[in-house]
Amino acid sequence: MFIEISNLKKQYNNGPMALNDISLRIGEGVFGLLGENGAGKTTLMRILVTLMNQTSGLVNMDGTIINSKNASKIRCKIGYLPQELGLHPNLTIRETLDYFGILSLMSLSDRTKQIDILLEETNLEEHANKKIRQLSGGMKRRVGLAQAMLNNPSLLVVDEPTTGLDPEERIRIRMLLSKVSKGRTIILSTHVVEDVASICNKLAIMEKGKIIFTGSVPELINIANNHVFTKNVQNEAELIQFSKQHTITNSVYTSKGICVRFISDFKVEDSVTENSNIEDAYIYVRNLMDKKVSK
Repeated sequence: MFIEISNLKKQYNNGPMALNDISLRIGEGVFGLLGENGAGKTTLMRILVTLMNQTSGLVNMDGTIINSKNASKIRCKIGYLPQELGLHPNLTIRETLDYFGILSLMSLSDRTKQIDILLEETNLEEHANKKIRQLSGGMKRRVGLAQAMLNNPSLLVVDEPTTGLDPEERIRIRMLLSKVSKGRTIILSTHVVEDVASICNKLAIMEKGKIIFTGSVPELINIANNHVFTKNVQNEAELIQFSKQHTITNSVYTSKGICVRFISDFKVEDSVTENSNIEDAYIYVRNLMDKKVSK
Protein backbone atom coordinates (compact mmCIF):
# COMPACT_ATOMS: atom_id res chain seq x y z
CA MET A 1 0.00 0.00 0.00
CA PHE A 2 1.25 3.47 -0.87
CA ILE A 3 -0.47 6.84 -0.74
CA GLU A 4 0.72 9.76 -2.85
CA ILE A 5 -0.75 13.14 -1.87
CA SER A 6 -0.04 15.97 -4.32
CA ASN A 7 -0.75 19.68 -3.77
CA LEU A 8 -3.87 18.98 -1.71
CA LYS A 9 -5.98 21.96 -0.69
CA LYS A 10 -9.21 22.28 1.27
CA GLN A 11 -11.14 25.48 1.86
CA TYR A 12 -14.43 25.78 3.76
CA ASN A 13 -16.94 28.38 2.52
CA ASN A 14 -14.35 30.87 1.22
CA GLY A 15 -12.65 30.93 4.62
CA PRO A 16 -8.96 30.29 5.36
CA MET A 17 -7.34 27.17 3.93
CA ALA A 18 -7.85 24.15 6.19
CA LEU A 19 -5.25 22.35 4.06
CA ASN A 20 -2.75 24.45 2.13
CA ASP A 21 -0.80 22.64 -0.59
CA ILE A 22 -0.17 19.34 1.21
CA SER A 23 2.17 16.85 -0.50
CA LEU A 24 3.14 13.54 1.15
CA ARG A 25 4.14 10.00 0.27
CA ILE A 26 3.09 7.37 2.81
CA GLY A 27 4.16 3.73 2.65
CA GLU A 28 3.74 0.59 4.73
CA GLY A 29 4.01 0.85 8.53
CA VAL A 30 2.80 3.46 11.00
CA PHE A 31 2.88 7.05 9.75
CA GLY A 32 2.27 9.76 12.35
CA LEU A 33 0.42 13.02 11.78
CA LEU A 34 1.50 15.25 14.64
CA GLY A 35 0.01 18.65 15.38
CA GLU A 36 -2.16 20.72 17.65
CA ASN A 37 -5.96 20.68 17.43
CA GLY A 38 -6.97 22.68 14.37
CA ALA A 39 -3.76 21.93 12.46
CA GLY A 40 -5.71 20.18 9.68
CA LYS A 41 -5.09 16.54 10.62
CA THR A 42 -8.75 15.48 10.79
CA THR A 43 -9.58 17.27 7.54
CA LEU A 44 -6.78 15.41 5.77
CA MET A 45 -7.92 12.06 7.14
CA ARG A 46 -11.56 12.64 6.20
CA ILE A 47 -10.43 13.26 2.62
CA LEU A 48 -8.31 10.09 2.65
CA VAL A 49 -11.26 7.95 3.79
CA THR A 50 -13.59 9.54 1.18
CA LEU A 51 -15.84 11.31 3.71
CA MET A 52 -14.92 14.72 2.29
CA ASN A 53 -13.83 16.11 -1.08
CA GLN A 54 -10.77 18.29 -1.47
CA THR A 55 -10.91 21.73 -3.07
CA SER A 56 -7.99 20.84 -5.35
CA GLY A 57 -5.05 18.46 -5.60
CA LEU A 58 -4.82 14.67 -5.98
CA VAL A 59 -4.63 11.62 -3.73
CA ASN A 60 -3.37 8.40 -5.35
CA MET A 61 -3.90 5.20 -3.35
CA ASP A 62 -2.19 2.19 -4.90
CA GLY A 63 -2.82 3.55 -8.39
CA THR A 64 -6.43 4.58 -7.75
CA ILE A 65 -7.29 8.28 -7.55
CA ILE A 66 -9.46 9.09 -4.53
CA ASN A 67 -12.62 10.81 -5.76
CA SER A 68 -16.40 10.32 -5.61
CA LYS A 69 -16.32 8.03 -8.64
CA ASN A 70 -13.89 5.61 -6.97
CA ALA A 71 -15.21 5.98 -3.40
CA SER A 72 -16.73 2.49 -3.09
CA LYS A 73 -13.58 0.85 -4.47
CA ILE A 74 -11.38 2.81 -2.04
CA ARG A 75 -13.58 2.15 1.01
CA CYS A 76 -13.12 -1.60 0.61
CA LYS A 77 -9.44 -1.10 1.42
CA ILE A 78 -9.89 1.29 4.36
CA GLY A 79 -10.58 0.99 8.08
CA TYR A 80 -11.35 4.21 9.97
CA LEU A 81 -11.52 5.06 13.66
CA PRO A 82 -12.70 8.66 14.10
CA GLN A 83 -12.05 10.60 17.28
CA GLU A 84 -15.70 10.15 18.28
CA LEU A 85 -17.26 6.81 17.33
CA GLY A 86 -20.91 6.29 18.19
CA LEU A 87 -21.44 2.92 19.87
CA HIS A 88 -24.86 1.71 21.03
CA PRO A 89 -24.65 1.44 24.85
CA ASN A 90 -26.99 -1.58 25.11
CA LEU A 91 -25.20 -3.80 22.60
CA THR A 92 -22.45 -6.17 23.72
CA ILE A 93 -18.97 -5.97 22.21
CA ARG A 94 -19.66 -8.99 20.01
CA GLU A 95 -23.06 -7.62 18.92
CA THR A 96 -21.45 -4.26 18.13
CA LEU A 97 -18.79 -5.81 15.92
CA ASP A 98 -21.40 -8.03 14.25
CA TYR A 99 -23.51 -4.94 13.52
CA PHE A 100 -20.57 -3.16 11.86
CA GLY A 101 -19.83 -6.35 9.90
CA ILE A 102 -23.40 -6.42 8.59
CA LEU A 103 -23.08 -2.77 7.50
CA SER A 104 -19.91 -3.78 5.61
CA LEU A 105 -21.89 -6.54 3.81
CA MET A 106 -19.76 -9.31 5.32
CA SER A 107 -21.19 -12.83 5.31
CA LEU A 108 -22.11 -14.49 8.62
CA SER A 109 -19.19 -16.93 8.43
CA ASP A 110 -16.70 -14.16 7.61
CA ARG A 111 -18.05 -11.97 10.42
CA THR A 112 -17.84 -14.76 12.98
CA LYS A 113 -14.29 -15.71 12.00
CA GLN A 114 -12.98 -12.14 11.86
CA ILE A 115 -14.66 -11.07 15.11
CA ASP A 116 -13.09 -13.99 16.97
CA ILE A 117 -9.66 -13.03 15.61
CA LEU A 118 -10.09 -9.36 16.52
CA LEU A 119 -11.41 -10.04 20.03
CA GLU A 120 -8.22 -11.99 20.67
CA GLU A 121 -5.94 -9.36 19.08
CA THR A 122 -7.49 -6.52 21.11
CA ASN A 123 -7.55 -8.52 24.39
CA LEU A 124 -11.35 -8.27 24.53
CA GLU A 125 -12.10 -11.98 24.33
CA GLU A 126 -13.20 -12.36 27.95
CA HIS A 127 -15.29 -9.17 27.73
CA ALA A 128 -17.11 -10.07 24.50
CA ASN A 129 -20.53 -10.29 26.19
CA LYS A 130 -20.21 -7.06 28.17
CA LYS A 131 -22.43 -4.19 27.08
CA ILE A 132 -20.74 -1.05 25.70
CA ARG A 133 -22.06 1.01 28.62
CA GLN A 134 -20.04 -1.18 31.00
CA LEU A 135 -16.70 -0.49 29.31
CA SER A 136 -13.93 1.91 30.24
CA GLY A 137 -12.82 4.58 27.77
CA GLY A 138 -9.80 2.52 26.79
CA MET A 139 -11.86 -0.60 26.13
CA LYS A 140 -14.24 1.42 23.95
CA ARG A 141 -11.27 2.61 21.91
CA ARG A 142 -10.16 -1.00 21.47
CA VAL A 143 -13.68 -1.89 20.28
CA GLY A 144 -13.35 1.02 17.86
CA LEU A 145 -10.06 -0.33 16.55
CA ALA A 146 -11.61 -3.78 16.17
CA GLN A 147 -14.48 -2.40 14.06
CA ALA A 148 -11.99 -0.48 11.91
CA MET A 149 -10.12 -3.73 11.19
CA LEU A 150 -13.17 -5.90 10.44
CA ASN A 151 -12.60 -5.87 6.68
CA ASN A 152 -8.85 -6.52 7.11
CA PRO A 153 -8.01 -3.15 5.52
CA SER A 154 -4.81 -2.30 3.66
CA LEU A 155 -5.06 1.20 5.16
CA LEU A 156 -6.07 1.88 8.76
CA VAL A 157 -6.71 5.52 9.70
CA VAL A 158 -7.01 6.38 13.41
CA ASP A 159 -7.75 9.82 14.84
CA GLU A 160 -6.43 10.63 18.34
CA PRO A 161 -6.80 7.03 19.63
CA THR A 162 -5.16 7.66 23.02
CA THR A 163 -6.73 11.00 23.96
CA GLY A 164 -8.18 10.94 27.48
CA LEU A 165 -6.84 7.49 28.32
CA ASP A 166 -4.75 6.57 31.36
CA PRO A 167 -1.05 5.75 30.75
CA GLU A 168 -1.54 1.98 30.92
CA GLU A 169 -4.35 2.01 28.34
CA ARG A 170 -2.38 4.37 26.09
CA ILE A 171 0.51 1.90 26.06
CA ARG A 172 -1.91 -0.94 25.28
CA ILE A 173 -3.37 0.96 22.30
CA ARG A 174 0.11 1.81 20.97
CA MET A 175 1.24 -1.82 21.26
CA LEU A 176 -1.91 -2.95 19.44
CA LEU A 177 -1.34 -0.51 16.57
CA SER A 178 2.28 -1.61 16.28
CA LYS A 179 1.19 -5.26 16.24
CA VAL A 180 -1.39 -4.86 13.46
CA SER A 181 0.83 -2.60 11.30
CA LYS A 182 2.64 -5.54 9.70
CA GLY A 183 1.64 -5.75 6.04
CA ARG A 184 -0.53 -2.63 6.07
CA THR A 185 -0.36 1.16 6.29
CA ILE A 186 -1.56 2.92 9.43
CA ILE A 187 -2.01 6.68 9.62
CA LEU A 188 -2.04 7.82 13.24
CA SER A 189 -3.25 11.35 13.94
CA THR A 190 -2.32 12.67 17.37
CA HIS A 191 -1.13 15.64 19.38
CA VAL A 192 0.55 13.28 21.89
CA VAL A 193 4.27 13.31 21.06
CA GLU A 194 4.94 10.06 22.92
CA ASP A 195 2.56 8.16 20.62
CA VAL A 196 4.62 9.13 17.58
CA ALA A 197 7.96 8.44 19.25
CA SER A 198 6.85 4.95 20.31
CA ILE A 199 5.56 3.39 17.10
CA CYS A 200 5.88 5.59 14.00
CA ASN A 201 8.32 4.78 11.18
CA LYS A 202 7.87 8.26 9.73
CA LEU A 203 5.85 11.33 10.59
CA ALA A 204 4.69 14.70 9.38
CA ILE A 205 4.13 17.75 11.55
CA MET A 206 1.14 19.87 10.58
CA GLU A 207 0.66 23.50 11.52
CA LYS A 208 -2.19 25.70 10.32
CA GLY A 209 -2.96 23.48 7.34
CA LYS A 210 0.64 23.10 6.20
CA ILE A 211 3.32 20.42 6.49
CA ILE A 212 6.29 21.91 8.34
CA PHE A 213 8.31 18.70 8.67
CA THR A 214 8.30 15.21 7.22
CA GLY A 215 10.79 12.45 7.93
CA SER A 216 11.79 9.89 10.57
CA VAL A 217 11.83 10.39 14.34
CA PRO A 218 15.68 10.45 14.44
CA GLU A 219 15.72 13.04 11.63
CA LEU A 220 13.32 15.22 13.60
CA ILE A 221 15.38 14.91 16.79
CA ASN A 222 18.58 15.83 14.92
CA ILE A 223 17.08 19.16 13.87
CA ALA A 224 17.08 20.34 17.48
CA ASN A 225 20.65 19.25 18.27
CA ASN A 226 22.67 22.11 19.79
CA HIS A 227 19.47 24.04 20.47
CA VAL A 228 18.44 22.42 23.77
CA PHE A 229 19.88 23.63 27.07
CA THR A 230 19.37 23.54 30.83
CA LYS A 231 20.04 26.31 33.29
CA ASN A 232 19.38 26.92 36.97
CA VAL A 233 17.37 29.96 38.02
CA GLN A 234 16.90 31.05 41.61
CA ASN A 235 13.15 31.53 41.96
CA GLU A 236 9.81 31.80 40.14
CA ALA A 237 10.24 35.49 39.44
CA GLU A 238 13.47 34.75 37.59
CA LEU A 239 11.76 31.84 35.83
CA ILE A 240 8.96 34.10 34.56
CA GLN A 241 11.47 36.64 33.29
CA PHE A 242 13.52 33.92 31.59
CA SER A 243 10.41 32.50 29.88
CA LYS A 244 9.84 35.84 28.15
CA GLN A 245 13.12 35.41 26.28
CA HIS A 246 13.29 31.64 25.69
CA THR A 247 10.93 28.73 25.03
CA ILE A 248 10.84 26.55 28.15
CA THR A 249 10.03 22.86 27.67
CA ASN A 250 10.34 21.75 31.30
CA SER A 251 11.25 22.99 34.77
CA VAL A 252 12.15 21.00 37.88
CA TYR A 253 12.51 22.30 41.43
CA THR A 254 15.81 21.26 43.02
CA SER A 255 17.86 22.13 46.11
CA LYS A 256 19.74 24.66 43.93
CA GLY A 257 16.62 26.45 42.71
CA ILE A 258 14.75 25.64 39.50
CA CYS A 259 16.38 23.67 36.69
CA VAL A 260 14.96 24.96 33.41
CA ARG A 261 15.07 23.05 30.11
CA PHE A 262 14.68 25.40 27.16
CA ILE A 263 15.00 25.85 23.41
CA SER A 264 17.28 28.54 22.06
CA ASP A 265 19.17 29.48 18.89
CA PHE A 266 22.22 30.25 21.01
CA LYS A 267 23.86 29.16 24.27
CA VAL A 268 23.16 31.53 27.15
CA GLU A 269 25.36 32.24 30.14
CA ASP A 270 25.69 29.39 32.68
CA SER A 271 23.63 27.01 30.53
CA VAL A 272 24.47 23.39 29.67
CA THR A 273 23.90 21.88 26.22
CA GLU A 274 21.64 18.81 26.38
CA ASN A 275 20.74 15.99 23.98
CA SER A 276 17.46 16.76 22.27
CA ASN A 277 14.41 14.49 22.41
CA ILE A 278 11.34 14.35 20.19
CA GLU A 279 9.37 16.79 22.36
CA ASP A 280 12.22 19.34 22.18
CA ALA A 281 12.43 18.89 18.42
CA TYR A 282 8.67 19.21 17.92
CA ILE A 283 8.60 22.51 19.80
CA TYR A 284 11.74 23.73 18.00
CA VAL A 285 10.28 23.03 14.54
CA ARG A 286 7.03 24.79 15.44
CA ASN A 287 9.03 27.78 16.71
CA LEU A 288 10.91 27.93 13.40
CA MET A 289 7.57 28.00 11.58
CA ASP A 290 6.27 30.81 13.81
CA LYS A 291 9.41 32.88 13.10
CA LYS A 292 8.96 32.45 9.33
CA VAL A 293 5.29 33.50 9.55
CA SER A 294 6.10 36.58 11.67
CA LYS A 295 8.70 37.85 9.18
